[in-house]
Amino acid sequence: MRLYAAAALLLAPCAAAQAVAAFPPALAPADLVVRGGVIATLDPRQPQVQALAVRGGRIEALGSDTAIARYIGPRTRVLDLHGAFVTPGFIEGHGHLMSNGEDAMELRLGPAPTWGAIVAMVKAAAARAKPGEWIVGAGFQQSKWTHPPEPNFRGLPLHASLDAVAPNNPVMLSHASGHAMFANEMALRLAGITRSTPNPPGGTIVRDASGDAIGMLRDTAMGPVRAAYNRYLRTLPPAEVAARREQALQDALHNEISKGITTFVDMGENFQSVDWLKRQAAAGLPLRLYVNINGEPVSALAAHLAQYRTVGYANDHFTVRGVGEILSDGALGTHSAWFLQPYADDPGVAGKNVTAMATIRRIAEIAARGHFQLSVHAIGDRANEETLNLFQQIFTQDPAAAALRWRIEHAQHLAPADIPRFAGLGVIASMQSIHACSDAPYVVTRIGERRARAGAYAWHALIAAGALVLDGTDTPVEDTNPIPNFYCGVTRDEGNGKLFFPGQVKTRMQELRSYTWNNAYAIFQENQLGSLAPGKLADMDVFSGDLLTIPAADILRTRVLYTIVGGRIVYQRPGAAQWRGGLFQPMPEFDHVN
Repeated sequence: MRLYAAAALLLAPCAAAQAVAAFPPALAPADLVVRGGVIATLDPRQPQVQALAVRGGRIEALGSDTAIARYIGPRTRVLDLHGAFVTPGFIEGHGHLMSNGEDAMELRLGPAPTWGAIVAMVKAAAARAKPGEWIVGAGFQQSKWTHPPEPNFRGLPLHASLDAVAPNNPVMLSHASGHAMFANEMALRLAGITRSTPNPPGGTIVRDASGDAIGMLRDTAMGPVRAAYNRYLRTLPPAEVAARREQALQDALHNEISKGITTFVDMGENFQSVDWLKRQAAAGLPLRLYVNINGEPVSALAAHLAQYRTVGYANDHFTVRGVGEILSDGALGTHSAWFLQPYADDPGVAGKNVTAMATIRRIAEIAARGHFQLSVHAIGDRANEETLNLFQQIFTQDPAAAALRWRIEHAQHLAPADIPRFAGLGVIASMQSIHACSDAPYVVTRIGERRARAGAYAWHALIAAGALVLDGTDTPVEDTNPIPNFYCGVTRDEGNGKLFFPGQVKTRMQELRSYTWNNAYAIFQENQLGSLAPGKLADMDVFSGDLLTIPAADILRTRVLYTIVGGRIVYQRPGAAQWRGGLFQPMPEFDHVN
């Protein structure tokens, strides 16, 4: 026994020495280490750190530069940030992916200061086009023109001006909101729209005093022209159509990642498009897609929706578990948002219900049965009230549906009594901050001071009442760039020295959460995305300025330096590797409207 005891005493120092040598324990090297930054994690356990390590597409550890240095091995990529600001990856909470790419291939009408400038663009396009080739553009907003066209009908142009410069080409020009279009006489004829064509349910063919269509079509009235354009596309060589679609996707994807978008919530693809996008995801996408089903008849949804449910496909890059956005009304800019009271500047109009509420109810019941999220577009106060009523009825008859995180898209104009109903029902307010600053110049004109003050873009009131408020841009309605959006959310600056009902601003942290954790929760990904914590997917953005602390005026100078998805740098701003701090030039004044 004494011999054993002596041996144990002799061995103890050796064991202790080995234990000391093994502490701290050896760590498997990380794939990526990001250090020297100001990292806002949105994780309450570690709200701010200097560095983090990524392995296998997920966050391995966060901490000080010294602590994370232990994860650096011979093959670890090290990103030195020199004080740059890091956030969880920004999620585009509401956009239209393919439209984003397609718009880049069309006439860009938003910057045109007058209708005459648009006509000049069409004239130039017609000079290059073959007879019968469609001329397509998007982004006009008559409320922003410096002066009305002449001649005009209630401030709107007449199609004769387009007929004169493009007599041999159909012309289709989409309003910035996507809820109206302007067509020339040839496009109207190909669509079968004549003097005797009645307004379709949920749409308006704008006619002059003599009853003739002027070329302006609102909401569902656009359908026949779009159908005529689609017939034209089917006459083109299939290889040309396929190449155009591929180009639109690649343009859209590059645009998104260059603006810091790591996940994109696509508000509406039909079954055929979903099949195609799924194949693209299998081949590899630089960002994550959360796709909603839209554009299918109710019968098709009832028959096939369940088979399209897809979660986490292609290494968490492709998910389908939502339906929408279903249009309950139109837009403020086209006088088709559905209000409880008439428009102040058009007392005979209160907007319109675009998709019959009975149809939306049938879609809601199908979504509930299939355990799908439902997103309903509602801009006017009546559209929001009717949608909340419908959701409440569905939740009463099927309590399980209340857990499906149903959403109202835009929620721009609310009756005060409906504001607390969002939190009470668990309905998500999917809003776009930039719309407030874009629409501000004409909101009071449209609905009056009292209604605007009480419920226009009421982010603060919704958050104070306990509602979850998202952010996004509705791209291509607005530029997908989150920086002007962030700026508007925390300032409500109209860009002309005026603040648009500034009592409704968000705090910096509320705005950051709207773009990250809130959007992640809204797509059932709060345990994977939305904050930076060990085990979560390594999606993050590196910005040149600290969005939480820099002066508000400097927010618009902030640029994306790196976009990182799953620990992989999918976008690097030219010169980012040499960046050593400092501000960029101010961003050009944004002029996008809804």
